[in-house]
Formats: sequence, C-alpha cells, structure tokens
Amino acid sequence: MTDEEAVEAARARFAEAAERLAALPDDAVAVLQPAGRRFGVPRPARLRPVGRAWRLGVLLLSADGTVRATGAVTRAVAPGHPGHMAASTEERRRIRDAAHRGPFPEGSTVHYDAPVVALTAEALRDAPGPLFLRDGRVLVRWSVSASDDAARELGPYLDERVGLLLDPPQGAT
Repeated sequence: MTDEEAVEAARARFAEAAERLAALPDDAVAVLQPAGRRFGVPRPARLRPVGRAWRLGVLLLSADGTVRATGAVTRAVAPGHPGHMAASTEERRRIRDAAHRGPFPEGSTVHYDAPVVALTAEALRDAPGPLFLRDGRVLVRWSVSASDDAARELGPYLDERVGLLLDPPQGAT
C-alpha cells in the first residue's frame, strides 16, 4: 500500500469511528487564550470553544473527521479559592476558572491546546506526534515515552478505543 493509500484508508477509518460514536456524548475542545490586557483593561485567561470530540486515548476525534492530538484537559467547575499552592497548582486552578466562566456546561470536560493532526502523507511522514506514517502504514504512538517500535496500527487501535467507549468495562462509568 502506498503512503497516500494508507492515509486515505485512515481517513475512512476515522469517518467510520465517528459514525459509530455519533450517539455518545462528546467533550468540548477549546483554545486557551492567556490572561492579558485589552485596551489597557486586564483580562483573565479564557477558553475559546473550537469544537467537540470524543477522546480515543492519545487522539481526539470530531464528528466531521477532524483528528487532534490530545493536549491538556480540565473540567468546567468552580475553581475554589487560591490556596497559596505551587505555581502549577494555581495555574490549573486559573484554567478551571476559565472553563467555569466559559460557555461550557457545569462539570463538562474541556480539552485544550490539542493540535489538529493533518491527515496527509506529507504531514504524517516522520511526524513527531501521536499519529505517523511508516512504510505505507499509519501508526499510533500510544505514549510519548513509547518508542516507534511499540507503535500500534491505527485500525486495531481505533477498534479498541471505540469499543471501550461503546461498551465500557464494568465500573468504568
């Protein structure tokens, strides 16, 4: 199979997965806009919605077939009060606050800083992200620490992840 054929087959697999997941709830996808000033007025960080997607391990899949690498995730819940904690803890609190103030329903999951994966042979050859192309096969790096030799074929990976969403193990929900 040529690289171009492999990418076309991957697009078809993603479309099929989106069809199978259509009846399930999905999560919000947003872009984090950092705190700053606008016309001299201080503005807090904000999460701007850019779509919805199902989380499939290291990938996010939208109903329209858009694929993203997972980025960071938060919940739209009241952030609580500053607790004079570590800077990273306070930053996560500020992001929860941005999600809570945003147009997201209370308690919803919000994925942010999740870059779109270009589904082209040129972009996937030697790509550093979770999806890449090698020898006419689209593969998934299931972990940032996993070597390319441990990568999985896209088809079985999608089947497993979609299956887990459609029929979660007992106690997982």
